[in-house]
Amino acid sequence: MKANYHIILPFISAVLSIGDVNAQANLPPVEIRPANTSYKPAFEGQTRITGVKTSAAYEGKILSTELKSPWGIAKLPDGRFLITEKRGNMRIATIEGKLSDPITGIPVVNPAGQGGLLGLAIDPDFKKNRMVYWSFSEPGTEGNLTAIAKGKLAEDEKTIQDVKVIYRATPAFASALHYGGRIVIDKTGNLIISTGERSSLKTRPQAQQLNSSLGKVIRITKDGQAAPGNPTIGGTEKPELYSYGHRNVQGMAIDSASGELWEHEFGPRGGDELNLIKPGRNYGWPIITYGIEYGGKPVGDSIQQKENMEQPVYYWDPVVSPSGMTFYYGNNIPEWKSNLFISCLSGEFVLRLIIKNNKVVGEERLLVQEKQRFRDITVGADGALYTVTDQGRLYRIGK
Repeated sequence: MKANYHIILPFISAVLSIGDVNAQANLPPVEIRPANTSYKPAFEGQTRITGVKTSAAYEGKILSTELKSPWGIAKLPDGRFLITEKRGNMRIATIEGKLSDPITGIPVVNPAGQGGLLGLAIDPDFKKNRMVYWSFSEPGTEGNLTAIAKGKLAEDEKTIQDVKVIYRATPAFASALHYGGRIVIDKTGNLIISTGERSSLKTRPQAQQLNSSLGKVIRITKDGQAAPGNPTIGGTEKPELYSYGHRNVQGMAIDSASGELWEHEFGPRGGDELNLIKPGRNYGWPIITYGIEYGGKPVGDSIQQKENMEQPVYYWDPVVSPSGMTFYYGNNIPEWKSNLFISCLSGEFVLRLIIKNNKVVGEERLLVQEKQRFRDITVGADGALYTVTDQGRLYRIGK
């Protein structure tokens, strides 16, 4: 089957007629599996919140099955999508799901493990400058690392031109895990990027070390320099640091209504987190966590709360493996307005979270029947949600 073959396989979701959120207050939590630990949340509603269901009819439709391990999806100004594939390709998808041939000019990536061509962002002035920004696992003689590059999409859309690596999250390390890799652009036009602590017990403590880029949220200019207005946590050595104490941040989104930056990150065995990012704050890993080691032992001293370390707004135990995320301000499903949608890997669903006053008040799971590892998600020009899966599918979710 050709790479650009357009395939539509209809899938109709259950039509949910439960009413508005206020009428759903007595629905049980959607998480029914036993927790990995007996840890107690720091406040009511921090985990296993009330379940909700969308009252409007909606449809989940497969637009393509021809992607190769897609990782990131971003909307272009004309309504099409630019998609990264893990092994090092970018492709354009129409809103109907027709795929372009792979775009050339991308630097070599290390696709082993969790590495590859990762998140991407489209310049707000793309119509004028055609600039694209992306993250990738860059191989090197001393190990590999999360790198950020920029380039210009050629007018014929066949290649990326004038490619330049503008930032490297040092130190490099010989690991195929925990690269982070998301990129968002803030209202000032600066890049906010996420990194992981590379998973190893040797590098894990660097999430707390301010001379390391590992386990951080980082804010830089489009030329890769520390952005003006950053907090001073990294001093003169790492002025690009924006927050720290993170494990592996694969999802970030800015709420366009409030301007606030949110992220989620993978926990170990339990303890996936949703965080509201405040500049200069310490988010605790590996000192505090609601998870345990994969083998069942406690992480560190088994602490969940500590002074001067931020609590997650919400956490999951067992994990859902949150990857991409987006706030919904489309008009296709009005009741979703301002809700947060998260694409989940091991959970194999799309999460819908209702957030009020920076607290999660409702949780719903969409496309559970599809049994897909949902990798990234965005809102299309038509107001529907678009999501890609590790298995190579592109979905449209909406009316």
